[in-house]
Amino acid sequence: MRDRADFESYVEQRSARLLRTAYLLCRDWATAEDLVQTALAKAWLAWRRVGANPDPYVYRILTNTHASWWRRRWRDEVPTEDVPDRAAGGGDTGSEIGARDALRAVLVALPAKQRAVIVLRYFEDLPDPVIAGILGCSVPTVRSQASRALAKLRLDPAARAAIEIGG
Repeated sequence: MRDRADFESYVEQRSARLLRTAYLLCRDWATAEDLVQTALAKAWLAWRRVGANPDPYVYRILTNTHASWWRRRWRDEVPTEDVPDRAAGGGDTGSEIGARDALRAVLVALPAKQRAVIVLRYFEDLPDPVIAGILGCSVPTVRSQASRALAKLRLDPAARAAIEIGG
């Protein structure tokens, strides 16, 4: 049976990765933090029923919550071109930051399900069957969504530039 200490340990170990995944899904740090917080709160409620590997369960909560928030997003919010202030540090060079920003801009152009598949497959290194379980679809659907997303990225000059910058 899983207990509070297991949950706390999981949160300590996985929070940074969950936050990165949430950011790649929604492209806003504040929303990503809220998304992770909500996902972890939902996971806590079912923690005793979660199996030995909680990642698929938590990632599914994360992606489902993002999808429901996206469907209900406020219509009075206005996107902006301004980049928010960020904390300095981390040892990133200017080119690494530029490559990451270019890649994030390319990812946001993908439809939500394709973006989720790309993020879970290539950034979280999850296998297709796990992604299918997280997204509630079949493995062939995951593969077709990944194929379509990659085809779209190959045709996008900005995506090619982002890949070249990133090396």
